[in-house]
Amino acid sequence: MSPAPAGDAPSGRAQPRRAQTRRARASRRRAKRVAASGSDLTEAEWFRILDAWARCAYCGADGVALQKDCVLPISRGGRYTLDNVVPACRSCNASKSNEEVTLWMRRRRLDEPAFLVRWYEVTAGLRAPASGPDEPVASA
Repeated sequence: MSPAPAGDAPSGRAQPRRAQTRRARASRRRAKRVAASGSDLTEAEWFRILDAWARCAYCGADGVALQKDCVLPISRGGRYTLDNVVPACRSCNASKSNEEVTLWMRRRRLDEPAFLVRWYEVTAGLRAPASGPDEPVASA
């Protein structure tokens, strides 16, 4: 068996490099899409979202690292906003990818109605003005 020509990489060596290049390109494209879509979500709002949900919004996993997931994916016109971001475990976030949330939940046999109700409640609660002790109370 003769050695491989000097310019050719042995099979198996070129693939990882190509895969890394593809991932790098995809990462750059995603960064451009995210930047173009606009992000109105502040770090403080993200922490409020985490406090409100306290677990994966989709499967309910508790005690795992949570990631920001756009209910309406950026690739479908979504943005990083208070109304569109929920905490998701890595498994749900990767599985959902850029699918529409209700179709994905049906396919995964997750409780879609419960998610939608909870999403509405959490979002409404986050958007409501906070009443602090300094605000006057209306008297009758």
